[in-house]
Amino acid sequence: MENKDFLIVAHNTAGMLLINKTLQNENINTDLVPAPPQTGTICAIVVKIKGNDLEASKGILEKENVPYRDIIEDRKLKLQGLIDEKLGIAVSNEFLSVLKKIENGDELERNDIVYLLKTDKPKEVDVIFSTADRIRKEMVGDVVEIRGAIEFSNYCCKSCSYCGINAGNRSVARYRMSEEEILKVVDSLHEAGIKTVILQSGEDPLWSTERIIKLIRAIKERTGMRITLSVGERTKAEYEELKANGADNFLLKIETTNRKIFKEVHPDDDYDRRIQCSKWLKELGYINGSGNIIGLPGQEIEDIAGDIMYFKEMGINMIGIGPFIPAKGTPLEHLPHGDIKLTVRTVAVTRIVCKKVYIPSTTALASLDKDAQVWALNAGANTIMLINTPEIYRGSYRIYDNKNMVDMESAIYAVRKTGRKLPAYLRYS
Repeated sequence: MENKDFLIVAHNTAGMLLINKTLQNENINTDLVPAPPQTGTICAIVVKIKGNDLEASKGILEKENVPYRDIIEDRKLKLQGLIDEKLGIAVSNEFLSVLKKIENGDELERNDIVYLLKTDKPKEVDVIFSTADRIRKEMVGDVVEIRGAIEFSNYCCKSCSYCGINAGNRSVARYRMSEEEILKVVDSLHEAGIKTVILQSGEDPLWSTERIIKLIRAIKERTGMRITLSVGERTKAEYEELKANGADNFLLKIETTNRKIFKEVHPDDDYDRRIQCSKWLKELGYINGSGNIIGLPGQEIEDIAGDIMYFKEMGINMIGIGPFIPAKGTPLEHLPHGDIKLTVRTVAVTRIVCKKVYIPSTTALASLDKDAQVWALNAGANTIMLINTPEIYRGSYRIYDNKNMVDMESAIYAVRKTGRKLPAYLRYS
C-alpha cells in the first residue's frame, strides 16, 4: 500500500478543490493531476495522494463531512506486446530498454525522452508513433474534439521576439472586437454544436479582468459553453475572479523551459513569474494548458525533453506543440521555420510521457503543410482548434506569417483521413 498512489475523484471542480484544501490543511501531501479514463470524465482533475496517507485521508474527509465520488488506485498503464522478435537488430538495446519501461508503465527519465526524440532508425520511429497512437486510443479514445477559437484582440503590451503582434511591430493593423461581435461568433459556434469556445488575445490592457468577466457571464447565460481563456499573465486574484465567474480552462504556454532562450524570446517577461502563473492556475482548479515552440533559435533536443518533463511534472492538462514560424516585423523574421517532423515526433513523445492529456493538432502545423494536422493526429493528438475570428480581422492576428485557415471543412478532412471519429455533438453539413 505504501508504494501505491491513489486518486480521489470529486463530483465537480468545487468539490475537488475542497478535498484538496481539506487534506492539505491536515498536512497530507496532495497533487492535482489529469483524471484517468476509468473515472469516466473528460478533461478533468483528480486529487492524488500517497498510499500511506489513504486511511488518514478517508478519516479526515469523513470527519469534515467532505463528499467525494470515488477513490481509485492510480494504476500504471501497461502496454504488452511492444517488444517482439520482429524488432530484431533494427532497434538498439537502448531503445529496447525504453520500450520495456513503457510496457511496464514505468516513468521515463529525461535521457529516455532525449533518445526517443533523437533516434533516426526507421523501425524505432515507427514504433514511437504506433505506441503514441495506442496510448492515445486507450487514454482519450478515437473522438477528435473540435473547439472554436476567437482571436478578439491583437493589441499586446509585450515584446516577444517571435510573435507578429508584439507591441513593437508597426506593420500590424490593430483591432479589438466588440462584445457584440464576439457574442455573434459564439452564437454561431453554439449552433454548430461546439461545446468549448477559446477566447484568445494579446495581453491587451483595455480588456481588463472586469470586462472579460462581463463577456464570460454573457457567454454562459446565452449558451452554457465551456470557456478557455488565453489572455496572458494575470495576478492570482484575477485568475480566481475569472474562474469564479465561469472560466473553465486557461492556456498559458511556457514556449520553452530553457531559461536563456525564454529570456531571449520574452525580453520583458520573467521565467519564474510564468511558472508561478501556471501553478496558480493549477491550484485554482483550471483545466491547465501549456505548450512549447519547436525550432526557437538555440533550442536543442535536450531542451524539448525538458519541456516534456515540465508538462508531466506540472500536471498540465492541455499541451499545444507547434513549429516556430517567423513573422514579418519581428527580430526573428528571417529565420527558418521549425522542423515539421520533429514537431510531430514531439507530439508523439509527449503523448507517451504525459498519457491522459489533450494535445491539439495545431494550426501552426497546418500552416506549413495541409496534411501536417493528419500526421499529428496519427502521432497522438486528439483535438483540433477551429479559427473562427471574423474574416475582417483574421489576417491581422498574425502571430506568425501565412497562417492557415483551419475551418470545419479542413477539420473534417483531417479527422476522416485518419479514420478517427468526429464528436457526436457536432452539427455540420
